[in-house]
Amino acid sequence: MKNEMILLNEQEFSKKTIEILHEVRKRHPLIHHITNFVVMNSTANVTLAIGASPVMAHAHEEMEAMTAFAGALNLNIGTLTPYWLDAMLMAGKIAGERGIQIILDPVGSGATTFRTEAVRKIITEVPVTIIRGNASEIMSLFTPGEEIKIRGVDSLVTVDAVRDGAHRLAGILKKVIAVTGEVDFVTNGEQALEVHNGHPMFGLVTGTGCAATTAISCFCAVEPDSLVATAAALGYYGLAGEEAARISNGPGSFQTALYDALYNLSEETMLQKLKIKPVPKKA
Repeated sequence: MKNEMILLNEQEFSKKTIEILHEVRKRHPLIHHITNFVVMNSTANVTLAIGASPVMAHAHEEMEAMTAFAGALNLNIGTLTPYWLDAMLMAGKIAGERGIQIILDPVGSGATTFRTEAVRKIITEVPVTIIRGNASEIMSLFTPGEEIKIRGVDSLVTVDAVRDGAHRLAGILKKVIAVTGEVDFVTNGEQALEVHNGHPMFGLVTGTGCAATTAISCFCAVEPDSLVATAAALGYYGLAGEEAARISNGPGSFQTALYDALYNLSEETMLQKLKIKPVPKKA
């Protein structure tokens, strides 16, 4: 299935997204989150709206048992502590042994030495499948020692500025890297996709980036091609944001409308409005 993406045009990718979503709702996979205090409630709600089952488990004593049940493992360093880092390493190694896809959200990597070194340790010791971050977070992974333009956990760098580096890094690490922004860029080092769905309102609600990683985790739990699953999830999530923004009056109503849109997004809307496009290979 790895090369399936080559054959998919925009319309076919929309159909594939619908197929994956149906499979999520048929199987209700358990998504094990080791995530941050700020987003636990919202990412759990997003997981449920998509059709999967969330669990937020951090205790070392239950890592083996909980991870064994999971369809995917979501690692998010937003409010990282040394204890949680150890839990992520434990769960990641168990997931790797069982062939469970692991999705890493390097929140704020590049902002502090602790975060940046923690991300590098996870990538080194855990068979991470997918890394999703904003441009500054992804830049921190391939520019050691260089000044990173980051404000808290927000990116001050554009997706375009890190495309080539992300593409090369994905090839070196043998992982899918998703750089999210105005246009999302998803690559496995050989093939790349652009996702043109989304809305600026995402930037006004805490945790919407983390929720995008959750959407990827849900799709990866049922779709073995991590490149296809990542792009499809980001398209679906971004389109839900567009629909939510259309009917909301501000950040508060947008968050509620986003849950509803993720739950109610119709096949007709996805076929008409999803914008997932292969990026032509450079000569």
